[in-house]
Amino acid sequence: MSGLVREFGSSVRHFRERRGWSQELLAEKADLNRSYLGEVERGAVMPSLATAAKLAAAFELPLSGLLAHCEAREGEAAH
Repeated sequence: MSGLVREFGSSVRHFRERRGWSQELLAEKADLNRSYLGEVERGAVMPSLATAAKLAAAFELPLSGLLAHCEAREGEAAH
């Protein structure tokens, strides 16, 4: 499970950096604490489903899209 948590964090960082956003801006858009967001991106915490939905909404993605990207990254890491 820890691999999935790390890949979720990497996916969040990917989408944030692709948009050129700072952690502060994403945290504001998702109504999250910036230091907590940093922990999510590092894979140090397991975000709740509600937090994952807030992040997806901030990126204007369906939650399934964010999770699919995460699962694809996890599959690549396994090979």
